[in-house]
Amino acid sequence: MTHFPQPNPQHRATRIQLGTSALALVKLEDGQRAKAKLQTVSVTGGLLYLSRPLGEGDFVEVAFQTQSGPVHGMAEMLHARRISADGILQAFRFVALDDDDHKTLSYTVDTTTERNFLLGPTQFSKQNSH
Repeated sequence: MTHFPQPNPQHRATRIQLGTSALALVKLEDGQRAKAKLQTVSVTGGLLYLSRPLGEGDFVEVAFQTQSGPVHGMAEMLHARRISADGILQAFRFVALDDDDHKTLSYTVDTTTERNFLLGPTQFSKQNSH
């Protein structure tokens, strides 16, 4: 069964960072592929670092690996903003995820959030600086 993530205007979805090595593959409707780094992710979408912007409103497939397993979903590309000469940050929102992908993503967000809370900001910073 497919899950259709719905943003809740009363509560913003928890966002996490998966680290500097979180690579994502983006497949466009015409079959072209783009490599990206996943900067931030939530159960409703995320933020990609790309070498060139994708069309705002374009529907794409996004795939990436988490500690809990792979996640693959359909997404809509949102506004892009240039941050350097060789890259841009572009947001996306999930429009459809298979139930297994949604469970994997939800579990990853929840466990990362819990771990960060339990470690506290000081220990989390020390752990990630190694």
